[in-house]
Amino acid sequence: QGQLVESGGGLVQPGGSLRLSCAASRSIFSTKPLAWWRQGPGKQRALVAGITVSGRTNYADSVKGRFTISRDNALNTVYLQMNSLKPEDTAVYYCNTTWAGNPWGQGTQVTVSS
Repeated sequence: QGQLVESGGGLVQPGGSLRLSCAASRSIFSTKPLAWWRQGPGKQRALVAGITVSGRTNYADSVKGRFTISRDNALNTVYLQMNSLKPEDTAVYYCNTTWAGNPWGQGTQVTVSS
C-alpha cells in the first residue's frame, strides 16, 4: 500500500473555488486508479471523482460540470478543482483508490458558507 496525503481545503463562500491536492507515493500513483471521496456531516463517505492511470475520469452526478479531477505524472499528484461550490459540498475530502483500498488519511476539510 502506498501513501496518500491530502491538502488544500478551507473555508470558501458559495460560488467560490478551491483546488485540492493529493500527493501519492509513486508505487500507488503509477499503478492504481485514484479518486476523491467526501464525507459530509451526518452522511456516508461517497466517491466524488475518479481518474485512471491513463487519465480517464468519472464523476458523481452531484459534481458534474463543477469539479475536475486531474493528475500530474511528474509530481505524483492528483488534483480536484472545485468550482461553483455549494453549501452541500461541505465535507471532509479524502484521496484513495477508486475502491477505497488504502487506509484512510486525515482528509482535508472543505467548508462552503457565507
